Amino acid sequence: MKKFPTKADLRIELQTQIDDYTRQGGEINHIPRGLSGRDNPQESLQTPLFDGPKTSRTPIPEVIAALDSRGKKNTGSKKPGQARRKEKIIFDDFGEPLRKVWVEE
Repeated sequence: MKKFPTKADLRIELQTQIDDYTRQGGEINHIPRGLSGRDNPQESLQTPLFDGPKTSRTPIPEVIAALDSRGKKNTGSKKPGQARRKEKIIFDDFGEPLRKVWVEE
């Protein structure tokens, strides 16, 4: 079974990556808490409106007919006379499962 890393392992790995980055000359900028990446954070988020004109759909009946005909070809995939088997659980007098058997439907 694969061992998943603990939070402590992840923290140590992240800290080593940060140390390697700064050792190679990388710089970490301090961003003040509460600063947003949006232009105007006091403004609410814009939700898309569906007020534009409806776009018409292009009917393609020949493609739909081809797809339907492919689905109809596979309807006779079962062989006639082939019985379907189902797993059945045999219980004892107290309701405890004893064994599983295969029965034909």
